[in-house]
Amino acid sequence: MQQEIQAFLLVPKDSDFTIKNIPFGVASKTDGLPFPATIIGDSVINLAKLEELGYFNGPLFSALGSKVFDNGNLNKFVSLSRPYWKEVRSQIQSLFSTGSQLENNKEVLAQVITPVQDTKNHLPITIGEYTDFYSSKNHAFNMGSIIRGPDNAMQPNWYYLPVGYHGRRSSIVVDGTDIRRPWGQVKAPTAEKPSFTKCKRLDYELEIGAVIGGAPNNLGEPIKVNQAEDRVFGFVILNDWSARDVQVWEYVPLGPFGAKNFASTISPWIVSIEALEPFRIQLPEQDPEPFVYLKEKNHTSFDINLEVLIGTEKSPELEHFTTSNFKYMYWSVNQQIAHHSITGCNIQPGDLFGSGTISGTTKDGRGCLMEYTWNGKEPLVLKSGEQRLFLEDGDVLEMRGYAGEGENRVGFGRCKGKILPALDENYFQQ
Repeated sequence: MQQEIQAFLLVPKDSDFTIKNIPFGVASKTDGLPFPATIIGDSVINLAKLEELGYFNGPLFSALGSKVFDNGNLNKFVSLSRPYWKEVRSQIQSLFSTGSQLENNKEVLAQVITPVQDTKNHLPITIGEYTDFYSSKNHAFNMGSIIRGPDNAMQPNWYYLPVGYHGRRSSIVVDGTDIRRPWGQVKAPTAEKPSFTKCKRLDYELEIGAVIGGAPNNLGEPIKVNQAEDRVFGFVILNDWSARDVQVWEYVPLGPFGAKNFASTISPWIVSIEALEPFRIQLPEQDPEPFVYLKEKNHTSFDINLEVLIGTEKSPELEHFTTSNFKYMYWSVNQQIAHHSITGCNIQPGDLFGSGTISGTTKDGRGCLMEYTWNGKEPLVLKSGEQRLFLEDGDVLEMRGYAGEGENRVGFGRCKGKILPALDENYFQQ
């Protein structure tokens, strides 16, 4: 059970950012440089300034001998270990709880707090590598049913290992970044040869991203599954945008390439395991029993509610249409880390692991439009009467995630992007 504390800062009702949360991110004032930050309610707190003023004075941080929050990302902090992360989080909670030494210190508060409306979010870390997995059984079965039929939906390897692929970290962007519709090669089922065209089947994927922290494992020394959680700094919402028509033509035999590398969006605040601990849940038993390197003492995830909303040019007000949950996982984050490193791959702090699309058990829990519309056969019908098979230009897609409620709510904020038209074909003329 979480410590019963109250913030002296104003926290609006149903805020994602209660004092029970204390996520980590990077923000800037509208006319300033980015700084490591956290947020309580509508107050963005400058961690670099708190460090400069000597407020991170716990036994671990005091012994470091160097600054951690003195640049425009969280990588130094992420490269430490869980005891350091916990110490800082605990000190922030103490500093901003009722009766603390800062509650009436207007001079310091003026230096460290900026109203959220006067700030801009940035990527919280410089991402090293990006790996995307395929770990929701509901999603894998639905996609397999669409492509191969329900009797042959699941590939033989799926129950034995967390399937994944290496993505592109350079095109990972933060919430609020516009996404341009990509071009690529497409081949219709009845066509003799492919064509070069703008993507016509643009999709989203509802995921959770795990930000890797701590010291890297040595090359050739895998991370043990029951020690893997110590390598998880925290979690973000992840939208792995997908060009489905491009993917169909290119993915054999090596998997997604251009269909996935044009953009992935993450929410700006990294939520810690400590904040999510009260919402830990047991995952279903795995059958067949995993190999020893994947066998966990505690096979768990977190009860994180996930939502998808859409707005269009004709109806810009966001409309909710999908509800899922991080509990709909078959392979856990710990198993993903263990499998990724089993060959001896050296996992680095600042790496990002995508869960893969997270789908629930009902139609309104499907985590992408290809599933929701059953590959374009069952349109999404909006309140305005508009229909969607895939995303159109001008559409705004927003994802949200949270656990708990009221004063115990722990949320991620939003993960949002607007679809811009593809470049004009004249762009490609030599």
